[in-house]
Amino acid sequence: MVKRRTVLASATASLGLAALGWTPAAHAARAMKLGRATSFSHEQLVARARALAAQPYVPPPAPPREVLEKIDYAAHGKLRFKSEYALFADGPGQFPVTFFHLGRFFQTPVHMYLVEPAGDAQAAREILYDAAYFEMPADSPARALPAGSGFAGFRFQESRTGPLDWRKNDWVAFLGASYFRAVGELLQYGLSARGIAVDVAVAGKPEEFPAFTHVYFETPRPGSDTVVVHALLDGPSLAGAYRFTMRRTDKIVTDVETALFIRRDIARLGIAPATSMYWYSETAKGTAVDWRPEVHDSDGLAIWTGGGEHIWRPLNNPPRTTASSFADQAPKGFGLLQRDRAFDNYMDGVHYEKRPSLWVEPLDAWGKGAVQLIEIPTDDEIHDNIVAMWVPHEPVRAGAQYRLRYRLHWNAEEPYPSPLARCVATRLGNGGQPGEPRPQGVRKFMVEFLGGPLADLPFGVKPEAVLSASRGKFSYIFTEAVPNGVPGHWRAQFDLTVDGDAPVDMRLFLKTGDRALSETWLFQYHPFPSVLNLWSKP
Repeated sequence: MVKRRTVLASATASLGLAALGWTPAAHAARAMKLGRATSFSHEQLVARARALAAQPYVPPPAPPREVLEKIDYAAHGKLRFKSEYALFADGPGQFPVTFFHLGRFFQTPVHMYLVEPAGDAQAAREILYDAAYFEMPADSPARALPAGSGFAGFRFQESRTGPLDWRKNDWVAFLGASYFRAVGELLQYGLSARGIAVDVAVAGKPEEFPAFTHVYFETPRPGSDTVVVHALLDGPSLAGAYRFTMRRTDKIVTDVETALFIRRDIARLGIAPATSMYWYSETAKGTAVDWRPEVHDSDGLAIWTGGGEHIWRPLNNPPRTTASSFADQAPKGFGLLQRDRAFDNYMDGVHYEKRPSLWVEPLDAWGKGAVQLIEIPTDDEIHDNIVAMWVPHEPVRAGAQYRLRYRLHWNAEEPYPSPLARCVATRLGNGGQPGEPRPQGVRKFMVEFLGGPLADLPFGVKPEAVLSASRGKFSYIFTEAVPNGVPGHWRAQFDLTVDGDAPVDMRLFLKTGDRALSETWLFQYHPFPSVLNLWSKP
């Protein structure tokens, strides 16, 4: 998986195109050097991806590796793009574009293009790299890069006419392979999306990281809150063309259209993947592993199935890499969410409580497949160790093609919440009863639910806990209102007795009579110690 902190951290047109009515934007002509104009359309990009996939993969040329290696984390942090060179700094549109420099952690150049109308068509000209665009110390190793080396990525700054200083604030960034992220309505970066995931956590196969190699910025309409970006993706196993339509209001919504062309068989193709970090939460924490109560960008996977069920699966930091599969047909949506929004549960100035949730909404019927969750052990917060994605049911073979549309919601909460009570906490402890010897091999669970019909239960009516597990035995099962005076806040408590170290998959929801009161809680319990040394081995 990738390291995450590093991410946070003019020529005139040809006579022929000029005759069609295309002229360069004044802001671009003043600031950035542009290459020769060529015709452009999204379907041309799709055709290019199709043609690429029919040929053997050729890695894109890059500047000298020995120079890039010298641009380490510290050196890269000193390479700041100068806002006066920002694309669209004077309009049209609200959101200027700035660029990231190449370096040790971002070695693949991305060719950037400005797209403008050319009569009834469009034309694109490459934005040519120049070291003058960046604040660059005199002794920076970046000065040894040859002319035209290229950029590593880009970001859209906040509105030129909004309350935030656009020179210091951005709202979406694309950097590294096919990774991109947005701040969400709480103005914090957190988890990332990806264009595609190839062979994540497949035994005996290294994960593949296809990259956006060419990016095209459509010239926005004056005053528009929407930007459109096209991208060409290429990698050893596939090529693809993407169109991102991104809208910036109080929330951020990204519509994605993709055409994928498969070069060679893929064991696990992850569509609309989200990548996040989960170290530990209130569920379980090793003794003195860290001073903070919780550290995570996301605390659970939410799924709205094709059948209408709402599922909540708390995340794990497992003892070994695990892949969980949730089979479905035509899902309504899924996402990695950050539900815990209380600062006191993190106590960190990087504001984990403000990290966005990312919800994936298919805009077409995706057919049969599964939402798959990959969890990778970690002992620090610097690594992304969680992936959630849609994996098609049918094998992905060379020569296959996929045309997909979906919408990404970068919100504080999921955009289509269940009307039922939602799970707000999962807590583990030693099993047994107070005042008695604690039995070995027994774990106690406290699962909390809040809101929905639980808030309207008549006095004296208790919800029933409906439990099942892949193995093991339940005992001491009961429900009670959490004694904090909050209406509709209930918890289910139970002990699980299990032998061996194989994971246990559990399922729980609350009901009264035949009526479901809560979303469905799913959890994978690992009986023996995790990398956090959370408890002694039974």
